[in-house]
Amino acid sequence: MRRVVVLGPQRHVITVTEELNLLGISGRIATITAGWQERESEDDELSAALGNRAVNLRLHARTDDVFAQDRQLFAAHRHRQDNLRQLQDIYRMRLDHLMAAASVLMSRQGPAALLEPERQDTIEQLQALDAHHLRRIRDVHDAFEAQELPGERRALAQHRAEVQGILAECEAVAVAGGHVSTLIGRMRLMDVAAGMLDKPILAWSAGAMVLTDRVVAFHDRPPEGAGNPEVLDVGLGLAPGIIALPHATARLKLDDAPRMALFSRRFFPADCICLDPGDRGRLDGRTWHFVAGTRRLSRDGVPVAASPEAA
Repeated sequence: MRRVVVLGPQRHVITVTEELNLLGISGRIATITAGWQERESEDDELSAALGNRAVNLRLHARTDDVFAQDRQLFAAHRHRQDNLRQLQDIYRMRLDHLMAAASVLMSRQGPAALLEPERQDTIEQLQALDAHHLRRIRDVHDAFEAQELPGERRALAQHRAEVQGILAECEAVAVAGGHVSTLIGRMRLMDVAAGMLDKPILAWSAGAMVLTDRVVAFHDRPPEGAGNPEVLDVGLGLAPGIIALPHATARLKLDDAPRMALFSRRFFPADCICLDPGDRGRLDGRTWHFVAGTRRLSRDGVPVAASPEAA
């Protein structure tokens, strides 16, 4: 039975300790802090929160070592990242036009019988674009795997084997936040998900985002102005049925019902779960259970209590 816990940010409200106790974890815990990039090893506070039982997988440092040894793989990886960036730029250009129309329609006043079919059609166009973009991303990843056969390369195979060995000796895995693209890229390259399938997983911030089926980047208050939520990558699929929204109160205009309704309806049937400090959701097999106070975005765009069966 798969057990996954998604948490609100842990910097000021630490809840991971309680969740470990509820899971009955007494042994070592593999930690993933690759999203912290060069600060990956600065994990004293995290280790303390985990009862000083943490074993850092060092995915960021391991990747650097692999690329230093295998320059061909490094070049191929960089080429893949360039292709993904170009795809994201093209997707963002198309997305901007559809979101502009959808935003106007969601806020427009008038007869529902006239407006609702137009809103739904525009939302379906957004969903089709998101699905198309996700397929293109998968194609780029698949091409990299087929052409480069990364698992057969000596340096990478050695690090992957070491990571799997550490995971085999740990009772649980904790995935911290940081830079979401870096985090999922390092986890994918090291094939770390393969060793996580039979272990309890606790994740927060970007760590929660990468576990879902699709990584959705969002921020209604970026310095350059209001941004559009966008599909960023294929997720690891270990926390299905939800869109994880860390720091939701700070990053989303939760009081803007039309904007939130567009967000919620666009990513349906997944539930958009707010993960503010103290919020928690537990996947018990196939069912999500959320602690009191954790919210999701309703189809009307109003944050409501996340039901025990939100997914």
